[in-house]
Amino acid sequence: MMMAAVGKRLNLGNQGTKHRPFRCTQSPQNRRRDEDTKHTAAGVVVIQVLSVADNMEGQLAQITALNQKDRAPAYISILNDIFARPDQSNIAQDIHALAESAVQESNGIVVGRVVLAELVKALQSDTLKDQDLKRRIIEDLLAVLQPRLVSYEEQANALRFQLADILEHNEEWTDAARVLMGISLDAGQRPDEEKFRVYVRIVRLLLEDEDNAQAEAYYNRAALLSNSTTDKETILQFKLCQARLSDYARKFLEAAARYHELSFIPEIDETDRQHMLSAAVTCAVLAPAGPNRSRVLAALCRDERTSELPTYNILTKMFLDRILRPEEVHEFEGTLKQHQLAKISLSSNDRVASADADDEDANDPTVSKRTGPATVLDRAVMEHNVLACSKIYNNITFKGLGALLDLTPAAAENMARKMIEQGRLKGNIDQVEKLIWFDVSGEEDDAQGKAGGLGDVEQATEDTGAPFTKRWDMQIRLTAAHVESIVQNLTDKGLITTVVTA
Repeated sequence: MMMAAVGKRLNLGNQGTKHRPFRCTQSPQNRRRDEDTKHTAAGVVVIQVLSVADNMEGQLAQITALNQKDRAPAYISILNDIFARPDQSNIAQDIHALAESAVQESNGIVVGRVVLAELVKALQSDTLKDQDLKRRIIEDLLAVLQPRLVSYEEQANALRFQLADILEHNEEWTDAARVLMGISLDAGQRPDEEKFRVYVRIVRLLLEDEDNAQAEAYYNRAALLSNSTTDKETILQFKLCQARLSDYARKFLEAAARYHELSFIPEIDETDRQHMLSAAVTCAVLAPAGPNRSRVLAALCRDERTSELPTYNILTKMFLDRILRPEEVHEFEGTLKQHQLAKISLSSNDRVASADADDEDANDPTVSKRTGPATVLDRAVMEHNVLACSKIYNNITFKGLGALLDLTPAAAENMARKMIEQGRLKGNIDQVEKLIWFDVSGEEDDAQGKAGGLGDVEQATEDTGAPFTKRWDMQIRLTAAHVESIVQNLTDKGLITTVVTA
């Protein structure tokens, strides 16, 4: 009986009654909105003309009595009216009611998908100018679709992309990344290229808030699909994420090399390339001292663009193995990011070795009490100064090195020992005499010889005995060569003549 009553109500037009029908079922001649009465065969029924907002529930209720094929056009007609009205104060409530009605099981999945697809298009257009209102509407729609996510996954994903765009525009990086994480990329037949693009975007958003731990997890997923696309922009974003993750993980050598590589790509804006070059210099300075870092420093010093950077002074000093002064380090520290100023802690073995000092040193007020570097920058500068000492001195005492590094003598010895163990410093330690002997048998460091990209070159050297004998012979050879060069130059200019005696 109820369905019959509803059917009779919808068929009032066949009985000569005028009312406000839906566009999909009524002809234009019957659209008379300014009449307050409707005539029936039995008499006259007075009906108040309701506003659109007040009539939303009634219109949605009438759609349920329509045929299945007519419901989707009816919903779309109401949707268009909602977005076309000048007063949009109640638009969020009306869209919520329409979405709730469209996804009911009685309408079927097809009707719901068609209506939601049109709703997604309407939200994607510039019809709704208020971004905060659009954000609330999308969040409400996602809540409505959450229990039915399996049936409307494609529409929900489209809404998530729109919400992520709004959050990214508002610089809410982590929230935007979490919205994208809610997209099920493994379900369906999504191409690998689309998955790769979404993963890279998530990594980029997480890195903006310095959440490198979670960003690395999604980077590993993206790395498996890196060969699935040929889009240059996506590939460049992926490479930039690689460099930034290496930077956050304190793999400064890798980060410096990748930043420097990106700074040469012409598709990137000039300002961004300059920023990447500056990041490459910063990472190279923070990298552990040794041959590998010297190669990177050499490549950066050969780049003419680095001379315009504020960090050029410290770059050249490190490349030329000059000792860095505290005021220079303090000036460079002001250019570092938060993660590059992270505190570091010593291991238990290093702590014991660094604290092991003689009573004489412990009672000396001039001896530093520091047992190790406090930050990444401290460690990089101290290791560089140890390497610079090896270029200046033949040997140095533990106490002298500690005074240079502002460390206890035991801590200075421990740092030099680790660098020798890792092959980043050539020398040996005499613990009886408390001396560190530097091996300077080669005038050129391995890194300097390989900085031009020659790689490992096997050189046969004559074994002439002890290290000091080798150095003395080398100095004699160099002196004789310089004298011979001077004489030859003077002879060519005619300033001296050769006298032959009988």
